[in-house]
Amino acid sequence: MRVLVVEDDNRLLDAIATVLEDEHYQVDRADNGHEGLALAEQGWYDLLVLDIMLPGMDGISLIQELRKEGVRTPCLFLTAKDSVDSRVRGLDAGADDYLVKPFAIDELLARLRALHRRKGNEPETGLAYGGLSLSEPDCEALHGGNRVKLTAKEYDLLAFLIRHKEQIVKRDQVFARVWGVDSEANETAVDLYVHYLRKKLHACGCEHYIRTIRSVGYMLKAEGIHV
Repeated sequence: MRVLVVEDDNRLLDAIATVLEDEHYQVDRADNGHEGLALAEQGWYDLLVLDIMLPGMDGISLIQELRKEGVRTPCLFLTAKDSVDSRVRGLDAGADDYLVKPFAIDELLARLRALHRRKGNEPETGLAYGGLSLSEPDCEALHGGNRVKLTAKEYDLLAFLIRHKEQIVKRDQVFARVWGVDSEANETAVDLYVHYLRKKLHACGCEHYIRTIRSVGYMLKAEGIHV
């Protein structure tokens, strides 16, 4: 599971990251709001841990921007303010839970596990773009009345591309999110499965949606749509 921790207290940031890594989380760190936003916008993460008081951009503004962009990654706020108004502002901005400083590490871990379970119980909706859509129960892609069966990995890859439609995604980003950094495969698997997907999408008339960005990665962009 991949977690982004955004906290301007570097001692606390290091402590949280170390504990999470000991629990076998993959952890990325940022110590200011703008860097945290840039990382979180990539959609690589399963969970976000955000301090509310951050330099550059505070945590509330950060989560508001992410939710406006459609990034639904579950978010736990860390706050030094134990007031009802502070908690309400954070939750209304788009946070899913909060934890008041100082906190026990065991409680932090328990809340993150609860957020991850909650995410797993919520069906993902809206996986559609340019007339192409995904049916999760059937593991199928649909376009123009045509439907094609996908393998689980093909489904995950296409879902990732749809979530990042009209964005250039690097091979290493795709590999880390779809296969996982601990996978025994390597990044050539990305190219191979893109090839498989294009062959299957040919039956739906949208094989050209997946565009190769030479020496970089891929972009999902429908014909006739201008960025």
